[in-house]
Amino acid sequence: MAHGLDHIVHTVRDLDAAAALYEQLGFQVGARNRHPWGTHNRLVQLPGFFVEILTVAEPERLGSDDLSRLFGAPNRVFLGRHEGFWGLLLASRDAVADAGRFRDAGIAASAAVRFEREGIRSDGAAVRLGFSLAFARDSAAEAGFATCEQLAPENFWNPAFQSHPNGASGVAGVVLVAENPSDHHVFLSAFVGERELLATSSGITVATPRGTIEILTPAAYASHFGVAGPDIGEGARIAALSIAVPDLGKVAAQLAQAKIAAAHRMGRIVVGPDTMKGAAIVFAQR
Repeated sequence: MAHGLDHIVHTVRDLDAAAALYEQLGFQVGARNRHPWGTHNRLVQLPGFFVEILTVAEPERLGSDDLSRLFGAPNRVFLGRHEGFWGLLLASRDAVADAGRFRDAGIAASAAVRFEREGIRSDGAAVRLGFSLAFARDSAAEAGFATCEQLAPENFWNPAFQSHPNGASGVAGVVLVAENPSDHHVFLSAFVGERELLATSSGITVATPRGTIEILTPAAYASHFGVAGPDIGEGARIAALSIAVPDLGKVAAQLAQAKIAAAHRMGRIVVGPDTMKGAAIVFAQR
């Protein structure tokens, strides 16, 4: 069974500055959260999907535990080179089963890893949040991949956090850039759990129950989105996040008011990596 998009990790050096950029784009951004292994995040929540804006705020807290090794330390290494999208996580109903599936496919990076943290509801009340993660590895990518099982979804998903001034209604897809997209066909199929992938001269695409995942060549990416792709000298990178909106005119007005530069490309609005700390945010009318 294919897994839909769950969240994306946007790794930055200045967490609050990045959050302010998302707010200028018309998103509601949550308060700062802190992890025991030294990373801090702020979230942008959409129905069934969220953006995790993340920084390594306390590197001295990185240890030998699984989440330091699989999550915190790789983000610190990534930040040593650049900012941008580091991680792509898919929704899971059973992270333990996913870890076994990844092991059988030869892409496992870990057994299932579980952790909990405190969250704050829109009314200010504290709640416990729990997650179980199964990490996968594509050795030809400079990116992190995992599935994420929500152990207390009723405490995490909140419609009050999903109402945005720009009208964002959901995730449309994620785009990666690779020198040879076909090199990632086997990994992507095993990671998503979907055998049917569409291959073209531009790259490969897989439809998931929530959004698409595309892997494009650098030339195809530049042609489709009108912005330069990320540095792929160390492997394939996650380049763009596409957000569904009901009214592109509303988005354009929001960006104009905030004095945010954007490109209009193939019926979409693209805010490029020079503005968004190494990432591209694409607005597509749905």
